[in-house]
Amino acid sequence: QVQLVEFGGGLVQAGDSLRLSCIVNGGTFSSYAMGWFRQAPGKEREFVAITSRSGSSTYYRDSVRGRFTISRDNDRNAVYLQMNSLNPDDTAVYYCAASKILWAVRGDEYDYWGRGTQVTVSS
Repeated sequence: QVQLVEFGGGLVQAGDSLRLSCIVNGGTFSSYAMGWFRQAPGKEREFVAITSRSGSSTYYRDSVRGRFTISRDNDRNAVYLQMNSLNPDDTAVYYCAASKILWAVRGDEYDYWGRGTQVTVSS
């Protein structure tokens, strides 16, 4: 059974940084594309970023490109999301997810999900 656990959320002020971590237990971590999604109150879940199995390729939604960085450590079964220059629009529950396919930007392309970690950015 594959389990994903996110860490690192919290309450910060606009302009601050946070680093989210996600640890994956079970399965073969290096065989998954890993993504981050988020869901703000009253809104649908949205894609944030993806890293390929090796970590050599990444992709971001437009609103976070240049501020967020996704990375992974296949030796530690971990994926990270470094978030800089946070603003109140980034407030959401952030989820990490694992996909068995090579490249996935839609939620329904992901096979395993964490429970999420809350990020709140005050103005």
